[in-house]
Amino acid sequence: MSLTYPLTRNPQPKTPDQVASVLADPGFGNYFTDHMAVATWTADAGWTDSEIRPYGPFHIDPAGAVLHYGQEIFEGLKAYRHADGSIHLFRPEANARRLQTSAARMMLPSLEIEDFFTAVTELVTVDAHWVPDAEGEKSLYLRPFMFADEVFLGVRAAQRVTFSVIASPSGPYFAGGVKPVDIWVTDSYARAGAGGTGAAKCGGNYAASLIAQYEGYQHGCSQVLFIEASGKDRVEELGGMNVFLVTADGTLITPALTGTILEGVTRSSVLTLAGELGLTTEERQVTPDELFTGIREGRITEAFSCGTAAVVTPIGSFRTAEGEWRLPENGLPATLAIRNAILDIQYGRVADTRGWMRRVV
Repeated sequence: MSLTYPLTRNPQPKTPDQVASVLADPGFGNYFTDHMAVATWTADAGWTDSEIRPYGPFHIDPAGAVLHYGQEIFEGLKAYRHADGSIHLFRPEANARRLQTSAARMMLPSLEIEDFFTAVTELVTVDAHWVPDAEGEKSLYLRPFMFADEVFLGVRAAQRVTFSVIASPSGPYFAGGVKPVDIWVTDSYARAGAGGTGAAKCGGNYAASLIAQYEGYQHGCSQVLFIEASGKDRVEELGGMNVFLVTADGTLITPALTGTILEGVTRSSVLTLAGELGLTTEERQVTPDELFTGIREGRITEAFSCGTAAVVTPIGSFRTAEGEWRLPENGLPATLAIRNAILDIQYGRVADTRGWMRRVV
């Protein structure tokens, strides 16, 4: 039976003036709407107790399984307001499928795609006034997540799990706007390894990336690119985004999915759109030598990162302890064409010919 999410309204919602103040300058992940979607799973009863209720803390016992064994997953997608006031989601089915894939890897229960979509839709509907206008690339960021909520100390899959969706008005992920960022490259640290959880969207991967991320900050970089740490012969992804390279002959290259790289929804969208923009796509192994030598010799002319939060962000240089490889200042024709193509679909500025957008309000 499909889940329904009956509404219990927040008795103390933010005032219209408070919401307007937030939407004027939301930042990213700083503010949250008045409500959240919640459902509970148990081994005996399956999914139950689904509802939309006031946003607020969970009660987690000190022996709650997620605190000790990290059994949790999450997703990220956005709701976009179009010029006519309607609100749409971008490829929510892809996020729902990836949540199922992550759940299988982390021994969490599967949530049906339609139940995922209903939770997101009902939350966006009740908090629709929190969705910003499109100006400045603003949107409502949605964070579905699932965590082990059983009280026990023992290494096994939890028999009680909580699923929730929260929402946060957001501006651009990088406060500086659309300009090339510098990337720190590490082969000392890994966000995930072969046979591990790299293809699942779970918090442990992000926690593992933080030490390299902060090393990058110390060298003036905004993000970190991981080289596979054991063989040191394979470019993987950034701490929270996929990476693409553009060659002088019009080829768009991204590392192949090997089980250690997250299959990004934006990544998939870029690969689909690239052909229409005159680019040939390749998903394959990229070595560090190919990356650095290609930049130095002019074969690689652009690079960018992509993800739900950051969309498409141009890369200005790659840095290591040995030096810097700076990309040419060529106006970023391929990067910006791809970026604009995705944003035009998301914000309804062009026709959606692929059925990627789902109207919710």
